Amino acid sequence: MNEASSEQTFKNYAMIAQAHVLSVCTDKIVQRKTVVYSTLADPTVIKVAGERLKRRLFTKFGMLKPNPALIQLASMEKYYEPYMVISARYFLDYYRLCAYTVSIDNDVREVILFDQKFDPVKNQNSTASIKLEGEERLVIEKKSFFMLSKDGQEANLETLPSGPSEKNPRKTIANQGIKEIDSEADVDFVRKKLVQRPGNLSRIVDEVFEVGERVVMYAPRFKLTYVNAGTYEEKSIEFDGVTSKRIQEDSSRSRVARAIKSALNATIARV
Repeated sequence: MNEASSEQTFKNYAMIAQAHVLSVCTDKIVQRKTVVYSTLADPTVIKVAGERLKRRLFTKFGMLKPNPALIQLASMEKYYEPYMVISARYFLDYYRLCAYTVSIDNDVREVILFDQKFDPVKNQNSTASIKLEGEERLVIEKKSFFMLSKDGQEANLETLPSGPSEKNPRKTIANQGIKEIDSEADVDFVRKKLVQRPGNLSRIVDEVFEVGERVVMYAPRFKLTYVNAGTYEEKSIEFDGVTSKRIQEDSSRSRVARAIKSALNATIARV
């Protein structure tokens, strides 16, 4: 293969690659199911739990707690926290451009392979070589299960309660004025995580994005806001509307601690 024919071959590959980059992935997506957890916690029980914990909200230096009489309940709000549960699969069968350099004897003047002629490239300080250009076929398959928060971040499974759900979720959503997640938000989030075409892609044989399980769940929450009458400072505390348990905030300190622990475990595993 001479230089001119080699350039023409890669020009054709480039045109094919451009056409396939613009091609559309095949989607197989099931209809989304909606679940609304039943509120089992009594609001009065939640208030009592808040009264027991309210002084801790305004503790200073880890030990100085204010007079409980100064801490007053300013508001109590019920809302629903959305979670998206989705299992997905991404499959890509494709070709990518490739080039192989084959060393040959310096005495060789030409090489014929598959009825094509290759002219050796000879360098002063190295052996002669020929360059074979073509495509390689590869397959990528990813399967994942996600539980996502409303902003598309992976949610903590411990924050999802275990309990019964409403028999008529659509009616509950309407009666409670629940703000729903966009109909395609869950699919969009997962698509961004899974569907990633390689940069050296040349031709696509088959490409499928499949969602086999898709549920959006709304969990009831109670948010109590307290005011320190002495300092006018406000603090909030939240409770699970199913279990009545306090919902602990995922602070930046705890996230950093988990990241450090994960990094240490990975380091130990490599040793």
